[in-house]
Amino acid sequence: MANDIVPFLDLVSPHRELEEELIAAAREAIRGARFIGGPEVEGLEKEFAAYCGTKYCVGLSSGTDAVRFALMAAGVRPGDAVVTVANTFIATVEGISQAGAETEFVDIDERTYNMSAQSLATYLESCRRDPQTGRPLGQRTSKPIRAIVPVHLYGQIADMDRLTDIARQYGLDVIEDACQAHGAEYRGTAMSGRAGALGKAAAFSFYPGKNLGACGEAGAVTTNDEHVATYIRMIRDHGQSQKYYHQIEGYNGRLDSIQAAFLRIKLRHLDRWTAARRTAAQRYNELFDSMSKSGAITIPYEPDWSEAAYHLYVVRTRERDALATALNASGIQTGFHYPVPLHLQECYRPWGYAPGRFPVTERVSSEIVSLPMFPTLTAEQQHRVAEAIASFVRMVAPC
Repeated sequence: MANDIVPFLDLVSPHRELEEELIAAAREAIRGARFIGGPEVEGLEKEFAAYCGTKYCVGLSSGTDAVRFALMAAGVRPGDAVVTVANTFIATVEGISQAGAETEFVDIDERTYNMSAQSLATYLESCRRDPQTGRPLGQRTSKPIRAIVPVHLYGQIADMDRLTDIARQYGLDVIEDACQAHGAEYRGTAMSGRAGALGKAAAFSFYPGKNLGACGEAGAVTTNDEHVATYIRMIRDHGQSQKYYHQIEGYNGRLDSIQAAFLRIKLRHLDRWTAARRTAAQRYNELFDSMSKSGAITIPYEPDWSEAAYHLYVVRTRERDALATALNASGIQTGFHYPVPLHLQECYRPWGYAPGRFPVTERVSSEIVSLPMFPTLTAEQQHRVAEAIASFVRMVAPC
């Protein structure tokens, strides 16, 4: 990696640090011919459940499967609808669709970029009711709504007290999409704890770029509900409770033991990595203080209830594209998360959402740029980022 480049993400350094442990774990799995399930998967499930503060964890092949299986285990079926946000990666909605359900969107909060409790409340209040069950019917689909999926975007937990209270009023389950929020903390008035322990179930991704990432694909569901955990253990393994005895038709969504072994090693370092991310975020905040106060850029907002894990550090500016171009020209890598909201994606065009339907989501998606963020990010690198942004602001500022 060239010294003059500030990378958006550094996946090299942590793997060099842990290289001998990771290789030893892989060697042990190979020598023991333990590749699927077994003690490494069981160990990860026990340790990650304890880390999140839940009774159960079920290891899976991806975060997308985690969303899908969590919804199915919670009782979401074909003909149901699920409410989520369009400001997320498509896997959130793919999980809903693959569970057989329809998606209904609500807008996001202007400051946290997560599901807006007010938008959810307003939306549900205006829904018609199913005459038989009393459930709200989706405004787009006319399907009975079964659950909501708040996304803890960029490593910051959504307003779970208010969202859960609203969901409870309508008899809806809350399934957390915690795929970007490993280790994030919530301190509300009605509930507290880590991401993964705040809903009926939670989906995690261990994609390599996540705060806790495998060396390949992996995911998990955490829950305090024994039925949910039991059901997911069956459907991840072709619906069998024991070999060749199939209670239901399932899927192949198992976690392999080598990835589980890698994740167990990395889990021991997650709190340290999260602390380093939070330190880097605070340093960014200080470096951007004057630019933030002047309105040149908008920095992340961290509400009182949240101790974010900073999977991403995202700033906003109306000159987003020009800023990203300038930073990249200065050797600073950036990302857009996410430039086209899901309701305007080509694959969901048949759903009929027009531009302007979710104004906050659309405004944010056109202004966000993700800056370099990883545990080994140095103060020197962050000063380079800040200096480049300050130079850009001076260049574009009106005379």
